[in-house]
Amino acid sequence: MAEIDKADLIIRDARLIDGTGAPSTHGDIAVADDRIVGLGDLGHAEGAVEIDAGGKAVAPGFIDVHTHDDRALLVDPLMAPKVSQGVTTVITGNCGVSLAPLRTIGRPPAPLDLVCPDGEGFFSEFDDYLAALDAEPAAVNALCLVGHASLRVEAMDNLHRPATGDEITAMRGRLERALEAGAIGLSTGLYYAPAAAAPTEEIIELARAVRAAGGIHTTHMRDEADRVSESLEETFTIGREAGVPVVISHHKCSGQANHGRSTETLALIEAARHRQRISLDAYPYIASSTTLGSTRLADASKVLVTWSKAQPEAAGRDLAEFAAEMGLDPEAAVDALLPAGGIFFMMDEADVRRILAYPGTMIGSDGLPHDEFPHPRLWGTFPRVLGHYARDQGLFSLEEAVHKMSGLPARRFGLADRGVLETGAMADLVLFDPETVIDTATFEQPKQPARGIELVVVNGRAVWRNGASTGARPGRAIRRAASSSPLGEQ
Repeated sequence: MAEIDKADLIIRDARLIDGTGAPSTHGDIAVADDRIVGLGDLGHAEGAVEIDAGGKAVAPGFIDVHTHDDRALLVDPLMAPKVSQGVTTVITGNCGVSLAPLRTIGRPPAPLDLVCPDGEGFFSEFDDYLAALDAEPAAVNALCLVGHASLRVEAMDNLHRPATGDEITAMRGRLERALEAGAIGLSTGLYYAPAAAAPTEEIIELARAVRAAGGIHTTHMRDEADRVSESLEETFTIGREAGVPVVISHHKCSGQANHGRSTETLALIEAARHRQRISLDAYPYIASSTTLGSTRLADASKVLVTWSKAQPEAAGRDLAEFAAEMGLDPEAAVDALLPAGGIFFMMDEADVRRILAYPGTMIGSDGLPHDEFPHPRLWGTFPRVLGHYARDQGLFSLEEAVHKMSGLPARRFGLADRGVLETGAMADLVLFDPETVIDTATFEQPKQPARGIELVVVNGRAVWRNGASTGARPGRAIRRAASSSPLGEQ
């Protein structure tokens, strides 16, 4: 690229971490409009706005590969829980749950109610959902998946059985229409009731439509506990038979009986990656969060209530303590709280570390933005990886941590011009202090912005600066196109 003289923004004296995993370098970075236009020694150039980084780090904006931000993008478009962490792009529609395509329904069944409690909030056509994001942009970019459970809820009169041939045809037609509109692929949540009765063959048939569109398949597997290995094999089979790249969502080994099994599961994933396109993501905590139910109680050492329609005052409470006050056993207390959400302490720290450190692991928050008392991962995931696991624990280098959050997911999800610092790339950037960056959100106080994230830029415009949202909403609904980079590239 020709030498530049002027730019809209120049950040000087920065530790440049380019997102590829390569060692960082020192220099300046220049932005004009929505693109990076210069890197290195830019002493000759002049910026309309100039920032002295003082040796702090500049990296590509982080890509949150596993979110449930579908509705949050519309109702809370400043997206403070994400931009405060340095996140500039989110992947929505995970775990089989998406706001579209789904014609108007009554109260949605769990887990669809995690993203929208009101049936009127869903969109009949995927194109209408993307158009709504265009009309009222958020502060972050979004790539959107189609949820298998959403397809089932619309197409079937009874979710507790396999779909018929006609129902699969109807679902596939809706999926194909959404893919044509710009959806990036299909997600499944086979653990959850709306999809638990779906046989492997049903998913394969739908995933074949994803292959034809050049998309991707992400999955909350059927079992992450005792049958985690069998669920991995099912996931591999779906990807292999349908010919699609697969992302294993929030990989974990749940329940005390399965602690330590990540050595087994990662070996299975590594072997499969030599035969097909398999990726995975994880979040940096030993607790999960989803709808509240009695089936998980036996595997959890502790449960916190995140919201309850029947007993709103229970939000943030320890389930065991709440049950004791009510004079109920935990199972009965759950019944008294429903519909509700919970945080489940189910994983082993050694497994979390092992999975995070695996070279192919991307980072996804899996945060639930509509929970009254959310899991701290909603606000803390990315700074926790940078500060706690990379800097303080030395689990991997800062460059590798950034790679897991930027260049790696950009390649997996076909974002050819994001996720790296290079001239011509989109100007999605985060300026942070490697010495102080850390999550402050806790299970007791979960809605706390991180420390050390100083500036976040999306498409060339600042969205977070000096500890607050700027009010800018330059995010874009990024549509999957036939000309895009291949999804799931290893």
